[in-house]
Amino acid sequence: MQYKDYYEVLGVARGADADAVKRAYRKLARKYHPDVSKEKNAESKFKEVQEAYEVLRDTEKRAAYDQLGRDYRPGQQFRPPPDWSQRFGDSGSQRFSDLNGFSDFFSSLFGGAAAGAAPAPEADAGHLDVTVEEAFAGTKRRVMLNDAGRTRSVDVQIPAGVGEGQSLRIAGTGGKASLIFRIRLRPHSLYVLQGKDVQIELPLAPWEAALGAKVAVPTLGGTVELTVPAGAQSGQKLRLRGRGFPGGDQFVTIKLVTPAAQTPQAKEAYERMKRELNFDPRAGWP
Repeated sequence: MQYKDYYEVLGVARGADADAVKRAYRKLARKYHPDVSKEKNAESKFKEVQEAYEVLRDTEKRAAYDQLGRDYRPGQQFRPPPDWSQRFGDSGSQRFSDLNGFSDFFSSLFGGAAAGAAPAPEADAGHLDVTVEEAFAGTKRRVMLNDAGRTRSVDVQIPAGVGEGQSLRIAGTGGKASLIFRIRLRPHSLYVLQGKDVQIELPLAPWEAALGAKVAVPTLGGTVELTVPAGAQSGQKLRLRGRGFPGGDQFVTIKLVTPAAQTPQAKEAYERMKRELNFDPRAGWP
């Protein structure tokens, strides 16, 4: 396999700090997102950018990668040193090794086992509860484990875009079995996940639905302005492309909210609507 220069992939210098790496990743992720990009090979580029960021955002992965890469150049044939797994693969850093969509180069370094080696023993560590925001953006969680009567902690790197039920593998140390955590998303007051898509309910006043409006709508990536067309109906769905989890959209379901007629002025406004609109919502009934 060929050596991959993750700094070149993100377009940053080797001495770039964490903020510079994050900015470069966000810029390229927007550029190559398969749902919006018109670039050639956008999907493969997007995965390559994600892989590079997965290594360079993690202090320990980056340090190990930097040490290994001193004598390699992009495009060179690559094979991990014979003692790599002893020095790094089984170290106490507890690296995340969910390799879905990542290259053989990444797998050979951070997959937790050398190519051709016997599968490592695994132990079910149970569920790991995360918020929808944490699953979307990625985070690190320190988990306390009771191991044969002794309490120890492990750091679990939760990658951006992780989904409900997805497994995260933490490499074992000192002959111990690898730990498998399963992601469980906590219910959210606004967002409901369906695969990679995000569902949200949008309350509208009757005049906003009737006349149309521009409404600020929260998304996991920040607030965006949504144009509601005139004549919108309760239950109607509008789509915000690329605003779900990576590869998904956000769907906005309209919910009409009728203000109460608690003052004489409000009652008169409703009476005037009743007279002038001549509207029968049950006109189609038998």
